[in-house]
Amino acid sequence: MKKCLNFLLFIYSFATFSQNYTSYFTGNSTDLVTNPQGGICLMGGASEDDNAMKWFLQRADGGDVLVLRATGSDGYNTYLYSGLGITVNSVETIVCNNTNASSDAYVINKINQAEAIWFAGGNQWTYISYWRNSPVNQAINQAIHERNVVIGGTSAGMAIQGKYYFSAQNGTVTSNTATSNPYANSVTVDSTTFIQNNILQKVITDTHFDSPDRKGRLVAFLSRIYTDYNISGYAIACDEYTAVCIEPTGQARVFGGYPSYDDNAYFVQVNCELPDQDPEVCSAGNALTWNHNGQAVKAFQIKGDATGSKLFDLNSWETTSSGSWYNWSVANGTFQETVGIAPSCSVGMSSNLNKDDVLIYPNPATHEFILTIPSELIGKTYNIIDQLGKIVKTVLIESEKQTISIEGIENGCYLIYMDRFPISKLFVQWD
Repeated sequence: MKKCLNFLLFIYSFATFSQNYTSYFTGNSTDLVTNPQGGICLMGGASEDDNAMKWFLQRADGGDVLVLRATGSDGYNTYLYSGLGITVNSVETIVCNNTNASSDAYVINKINQAEAIWFAGGNQWTYISYWRNSPVNQAINQAIHERNVVIGGTSAGMAIQGKYYFSAQNGTVTSNTATSNPYANSVTVDSTTFIQNNILQKVITDTHFDSPDRKGRLVAFLSRIYTDYNISGYAIACDEYTAVCIEPTGQARVFGGYPSYDDNAYFVQVNCELPDQDPEVCSAGNALTWNHNGQAVKAFQIKGDATGSKLFDLNSWETTSSGSWYNWSVANGTFQETVGIAPSCSVGMSSNLNKDDVLIYPNPATHEFILTIPSELIGKTYNIIDQLGKIVKTVLIESEKQTISIEGIENGCYLIYMDRFPISKLFVQWD
């Protein structure tokens, strides 16, 4: 049920300035508290797709929209407030001028009042270096998890949305450089906690995917995630003028200008069918080889249209409504693409695991629990993940029956994940 505050009956626009930030405000000055519907809008760069932005604004439920950026000015205000025909209470753009803005009380208060938060384009390293591990960062994540705000961004604003991200700390990188040496100084793949979107916990994003071609560098990013973090990662990439809009259920729809324009989004994953997914060569100073007979990586291409009619399910990473599967690989630094078919992830060890094969007791647990699991999984690891998607414990499976300490883990409900598959729930209940 909405709680509507009284607000001024006139609309106005003004700018305020401080040493740390510049604010451009359009709309009604009194905060309006509504019930945002959550979700994530990922925009590939260049001009925004109007239909995707309408989806974004509708999920704010008529509330207040906040645009965060580190360069530029008020270009979004009129567009979002009155240009798309979706009613919102206000649009405010805050340009952060320095790192001090990351702890500024005004900026934090505006984040706390927003029903929608949009990150403009620019340089993702500026966003990361200004905000990461700051009060602003904390406020953004609280807005996502505690108030269900809709969030999104374009270009650099999309690039920071995944658990893993290309930080651009040392500038941008081309596909040729990344595949020639996946550990080149410019290939900065980071996992330090930043924006916490649960559905993107094992995902890296990439933008401007058609200008220039970035397929090779995305495979290099995934190879780094696999090699450095022992994670079979996933990726979402968008051409310019293309958007992926993700509902909290994990259903993603693609907006773009097809068939008038060739606007594509890509949903990319390490090939789950491979018994050995390791890159053949992924080391500093050497050209990347991640080949496996040309099928190291699976990519699903969707052409975005005006209605967002083409869907992809991020829960399974297999269920789709329309599109084309491709095999991606890199051999001695050269990217290759061939027509493929959908992976059948039931072939993989983790997805072949029946939940009845896993037993946890006592559950709820205090101090420790006992895990029994099939012998073929000995030597693998699993993660215990909290409701915010944070890994609170990683465990090596050493035997079919193993006692696991939960000291230091707070009361609550947790998921036990192996690879990308939840294999059980764990309830922690201290006396």
